[in-house]
Amino acid sequence: MEFEPFRGELMAYCYRMLGSYHEAEDLVQETLLRAWKARERYDPARASVRTWLYRIATNACLTALEGRGRRPLPSGLGAPSDDPGAPLVPVLDVPWLEPFPDARFDVEARADLRLAWVAAVQVLPARQRAVLVLREVLAFTAAEVAGQLGTSVAAVNSALQRARSAIAEVGDSGAVPEPDDPRTRAVIQRYVQAFEAADVPALVRLLADDAVLEMPPVPLWYSGRSDYGRFLERVFAMRGTGWTMRKLTANGQPALAAYAPERGGGHRLHTLQVFTVIDGRIAHNAVFADPRVCDAFGLPREISATEICRER
Repeated sequence: MEFEPFRGELMAYCYRMLGSYHEAEDLVQETLLRAWKARERYDPARASVRTWLYRIATNACLTALEGRGRRPLPSGLGAPSDDPGAPLVPVLDVPWLEPFPDARFDVEARADLRLAWVAAVQVLPARQRAVLVLREVLAFTAAEVAGQLGTSVAAVNSALQRARSAIAEVGDSGAVPEPDDPRTRAVIQRYVQAFEAADVPALVRLLADDAVLEMPPVPLWYSGRSDYGRFLERVFAMRGTGWTMRKLTANGQPALAAYAPERGGGHRLHTLQVFTVIDGRIAHNAVFADPRVCDAFGLPREISATEICRER
């Protein structure tokens, strides 16, 4: 019995449930180990291998989520700051939402991996979260989900309605173009050029009027082009100019790895930035500074001037 082909979709499922790539990785490994140990008891007449694996993964996720709060982004915890010069003090005891490294897995339905959607799902109780993802994203039937959760079809349908209502109240970013959309690519390319040139006015022109900038594990966040631009001025004042950026994707969204210049030469990885682009403007930038988050994307910690020239 072969389980490995299901690893990618199980990773995406556990990530949607937990909001953490690292925890999802651990739970998928646990799921596959449990399945291997129970393989002799698997009955193909009762469920497909895929449905059976999702039942094991769901139980593992629900157990992991017992007694836990949600994984937020800073914008989900309070009002935006109006001081771009506020101290950048990380809060390490909050289990922050993490981005998902697209390149490591072949996953369908990336629209439902978007950061805003995963953040919204985090407000749901664990079982409602499971019902929503299993029914709406993975298209399991109500009967299959009832079997996976050990409940009734009526209870599944009721939980789905409550989950839909809760998500509608929280909201997310709506229709977001794919990273390879030509207009989106052009916006990100202009952002790269402006950032590497430390051209703050050019960066601000690429922003939506109510653009959001947030930086977990720092709990501060900013809303609006003015404060976003003033914060970027602070960044260049603190870390200097001459940054270099690498393009990638995360959560089915365009992303950039930002490398800050080092005094002795070369560049050091500073942040991973995940963008939401709507109507040709940057509406949201989630900037992740946790080294473990960057490690999940397989990014080098340092790049030399020679490497930068070769890439260009």
